[in-house]
Amino acid sequence: MDVKPYPLHFRPEFKERVWGGRALERFGFDVPPGSIGEGWMIADHPNGVSHVTNGPLAGQGLDGIRETYGESWFGTAGSRSGNGRFPLLIKLLDCNDDLSIQVHPNDHYKGLPKGELGKTEMWYVLSAKPDAKIIYGLQPGVTRESMARAIEEGRIMDTLQTVSVQAGDTFYIPAGTVHALCAGVVVAEIQQNSDTTYRLYDYDRPGLDGKPRELHIEDSLNVTDFEGSDATRMKTDAAKPGEWLTLAVSPYFVTEKGVVRGEWKLRTSPESFVIVIVCEGEGTIGWANGTLHAKAGDCFLLPAPIGEYALDGEMTVLRSRVP
Repeated sequence: MDVKPYPLHFRPEFKERVWGGRALERFGFDVPPGSIGEGWMIADHPNGVSHVTNGPLAGQGLDGIRETYGESWFGTAGSRSGNGRFPLLIKLLDCNDDLSIQVHPNDHYKGLPKGELGKTEMWYVLSAKPDAKIIYGLQPGVTRESMARAIEEGRIMDTLQTVSVQAGDTFYIPAGTVHALCAGVVVAEIQQNSDTTYRLYDYDRPGLDGKPRELHIEDSLNVTDFEGSDATRMKTDAAKPGEWLTLAVSPYFVTEKGVVRGEWKLRTSPESFVIVIVCEGEGTIGWANGTLHAKAGDCFLLPAPIGEYALDGEMTVLRSRVP
């Protein structure tokens, strides 16, 4: 089928998590019953594939689209991921309770499951309850030995940094950064296409099956960057209408924040697709062959050959691409 490139909108794959809730319903999604912690908005992974809701490719999974169109739609850089899949995984997370204290490996860790990549990621806080916090990095001077000892003695929290968060905060989390979202936050997550997480601590709580969740102490200690992982965080209040504010630059993705106030003409490049996440407000995405409505919570994949497109309305958006 000869299909002209157009912005793809997907039906999310929802994941029940012991720490999840019902906050993703606020975006108008048909959220299944249970404690839903994750919406995999744009996903091409063995553990979840999102399916197109609009246009000629409606009903098709991102995996099939990748196999059919590859570089011609995703771009010269955007079609290279290291394992043949779509290079990024886009999520919305509802943290009704604290996540486990965790860390992700890089691409070179020998203990990676077959076919998996490392996991560098970033968070943009969509909403946060008063006094909401996250775990973000280690206290100064923590070493592998001192952390291992703290784990044995049941005081791992003494080794971690706690950070207060508000809507609009952003956190870049390179592989090797110990971290955890805590109760009361909803975030957009842009990450490498990986589902590998090593847990250091999980508050001694049971999982959804009533059994204690597995910890991965040795793997976690192996992949933690005790010298500093170049993690960065920032407030984003400085974003101005019609200008991009850079939030994160990594080898895997570049993410920027934009404030849309009326029509904003933009353009894709041959190197990479563009992912647009609508954080708040509503408006439209227009291109040569049509217009789509866009509202908070929507995530769109714009193929590289679309060329000129325009955002219009009153919206705050994130734009991500592969460098």
